[in-house]
Amino acid sequence: MKRSGPASLNKSQKDFKLPESALSNTTKPNLIYFHVDNLGFGELGCYGGGELRGAPTPRIDQFAKEGFKLLNFAPEAQCTPTRAALLTGRYAIRTGCHSVPFPGGQEVGLVAWEKTMGDILSENGYASACYGKWHLGESKGRFATDHGFDEWYGPIRSYDECLWPTRAEYNPARDCKSPIMEGRRNEEVTKAIDMMTPEVRRDIDLEYLKRTESFIEKCISRKQPFFLYFNHSMMHQPTIPRPEFMGKSGHGDFADSMLELDHDFGKLLDLVERKGLSKNTIIVFAGDNGNEETRPWQGCSGIWEGSYFTGMEGSLRTPCLIRWPEKVPADRQSNEIVHVADMFTTLLRWTGFEIPQDRIIDGVDQRPLLEGTSAESAREGFPFWNGDKLYGIKWKDFKVAMVQQNNFWDPVQPYAVPRIYNLKTDPKERNHESVYYVWVAEHFGKILQDFMLSTAQEPLIPAGAPLDYNPYKPKIGR
Repeated sequence: MKRSGPASLNKSQKDFKLPESALSNTTKPNLIYFHVDNLGFGELGCYGGGELRGAPTPRIDQFAKEGFKLLNFAPEAQCTPTRAALLTGRYAIRTGCHSVPFPGGQEVGLVAWEKTMGDILSENGYASACYGKWHLGESKGRFATDHGFDEWYGPIRSYDECLWPTRAEYNPARDCKSPIMEGRRNEEVTKAIDMMTPEVRRDIDLEYLKRTESFIEKCISRKQPFFLYFNHSMMHQPTIPRPEFMGKSGHGDFADSMLELDHDFGKLLDLVERKGLSKNTIIVFAGDNGNEETRPWQGCSGIWEGSYFTGMEGSLRTPCLIRWPEKVPADRQSNEIVHVADMFTTLLRWTGFEIPQDRIIDGVDQRPLLEGTSAESAREGFPFWNGDKLYGIKWKDFKVAMVQQNNFWDPVQPYAVPRIYNLKTDPKERNHESVYYVWVAEHFGKILQDFMLSTAQEPLIPAGAPLDYNPYKPKIGR
């Protein structure tokens, strides 16, 4: 049975019923999604950082001038949920991927029923590759190559695990390892490197770049459109710059690593230009979370307060830049809300394909905003979680916060009465003025009600659900 998505449920999301984007009858656009790990809002020059952070980012800043800069791009609070929302177009609370998994081989990640952007594009003739952190499953049936990607190379979980071997207490013969994995569609995923070390972590983006060039050259020779999901390792802790960047900034490893990130993105842009692909390639440069909070790798949230793993604006905003010369006007920016799940719907529509109709899709079509035919976002707000706990709701420039937690390591303290903030007058969220803004609660209530109605239509997939779990047939896999 066909089940409608949230367009029929969420009254807070405006439904733009515009014609499909004009695409060549013979050439589909290529798609590159350059995902940056734990990128604070205040790091890049084009977002107010750069020189002020001791690390100019000229290549990224120039790229921003060539495309559309989002000032209110909302990831989810953690790495795993953001990646799940991007690839499925669904809030991570729906997919059971609402939290970063701990090591241990437990049943975690996307169930087989989920349909990713990689699935849809590959089913329609695209070549697809995922380089870098997948973080959406670490067992057979849950790897990137099980979810639409022709090839994958990257860590099984995340980069901080490279620090394990540096501790005297760690015993690789006894304790779990953190390997670098490699796989191709319809083949077994294997260990490319048995254990990630600081040296492996330091140089791994060079391997991603090398594989990227080979992948793109193969696609050109086959005259096949491609989807490249490039997951750069920076700015995830530990930020270990490569030797050619060590000491280059004069402001420590973190700033050196920012220079490295800018350089690597520039290398990718140069590759695209050199191969003559710039005009027909959609490139998205986006963070997956707010800034790091653990010293000495602490990042910067800019004008906002807080870090990832919270409900503060420092967690709910990260840089996002989009360039497509054929469609997206250059040198534009917007403070309208765009959620990471919207990338799923928008990018699929740009490539000429429809979103699935047999499941709830939270991502809305943001082409009118990004193409310059509308000044408004296709959504007015969204609920937000940290893990499986609802932390609050955003509507336009207002936020209702249900807990107090500024930074990653802070204790979580529920508010007896939720607090309402006007983010234009109080970007640091320090002085709530709820008495003046109780009327906004009506809009918060509609957003939450729409979400709750959708969960009655399609139950949430629980964390740790078996691989064959289906929310419409929940007895499967039990």
